[in-house]
Amino acid sequence: MAVKVIMPKLGMGMEEGTVVEWLKQEGDEVKKGDSVAVISSDKIEKDVEAPEDGVLLKIQASSDDVVKVGEAIGFVGAPGEEPDATAAPQAELHQEAPDMPTETPQSIQQTLEPVAAKAEKNGGRTHISPAARKLAKGHNIDVTGIPGTGPNGRITRSDVERHMNHEPQPAAMANPAPEADVEPMSSRSSAVGKPLAGMRKVIAERMLDSLQTTAQLTITMKADVTDLMTIRKQMNESLEESGVKLTLTDFVAKAVIASLKKHPAMNATLQNGRLALHERVHLGIAVALDGGLMVPVINDACCWSMKDLSERIRSNADDVRSGRVQAETLKGSTFTITNLGNYEVEYFTPVLNPPEIGILGLGRVMPEAVFVGDDLQKRMIQPLSLTFDHRAIDGAPAAAFLQTVKTLLEQPYRMLAE
Repeated sequence: MAVKVIMPKLGMGMEEGTVVEWLKQEGDEVKKGDSVAVISSDKIEKDVEAPEDGVLLKIQASSDDVVKVGEAIGFVGAPGEEPDATAAPQAELHQEAPDMPTETPQSIQQTLEPVAAKAEKNGGRTHISPAARKLAKGHNIDVTGIPGTGPNGRITRSDVERHMNHEPQPAAMANPAPEADVEPMSSRSSAVGKPLAGMRKVIAERMLDSLQTTAQLTITMKADVTDLMTIRKQMNESLEESGVKLTLTDFVAKAVIASLKKHPAMNATLQNGRLALHERVHLGIAVALDGGLMVPVINDACCWSMKDLSERIRSNADDVRSGRVQAETLKGSTFTITNLGNYEVEYFTPVLNPPEIGILGLGRVMPEAVFVGDDLQKRMIQPLSLTFDHRAIDGAPAAAFLQTVKTLLEQPYRMLAE
């Protein structure tokens, strides 16, 4: 009897999801556990697996279709069997994320099983995240020989990137031909593109809504983080045995948390004309992906030590990049930090993440010649860009908040003493 391939429930609040793409076509043979489609909800993309051995009899929902949780997106059964709307559904609707691995990336790589052994255990299947599959497909990379550092040997985007950095691209990819359904720009008068879908569609809608419904203003400052960089180096040396490596973002997060406690008007959300001030700081740290941006949240960030805060920032980012993040982790933030320093950007205009009223953008730390008294010294400067909702807070209190962040970064012992 044919079995339904259903839209899974990825989070407690999920009511419907979008079919991003089908990885198998009608008539393709599948094994139980094979990834047959990619679906998305909110900003999360997940693989949907075949519920049993057989063939994909019918694709019920096409790419970009929105389907309610529990409804069929396809049918799997015996060859020649007619799919039936009353077919039995998959046993499980809710997909739980596996526990975070406790090893560091280096130790994980040292204990990886051979790829062939993993493939044999998994029935010949290759476990790979949607982001990793997309990246590998775009560069014509065979993923079967890539060791996976994700749960149960799942290949992540980072695994594919490491593989790309150690193996040269095939010569055939030097000048890739345009896709069959896209005509070169030079030979047509107008462009025909693919509609936005999945994560990109959600981000587009939210960014447009953010800009249209809020009064956004961005102010900037420079923070001298020379002393902070020295303290960071010393702390990392003392924490080396624990495997913790503090980043500059960790210190900025700590400074932001302390500043929000001093300026509670910034730790607020504005929704449906109601301004809510929050006692606890729920901090969002933006993570960039190939398909867009996700903002996992550290709940009660004000309660954690520097070491614990750093570990949560890193584990949240790992969850996002490996596709393990849950929908609940992407909700409830009261303030967000986003960083473009790795792209050599200095100052920029971060876009608010409603209903928050503030977001801090970090640029690239750059050496500058600065007068310290009468002496000209080389100092390390951190660019800061604060966007705030002028409906909820005026420029002066927003500037006072940013000035406190700057002061704590320049006098880190004050921040660490809190």
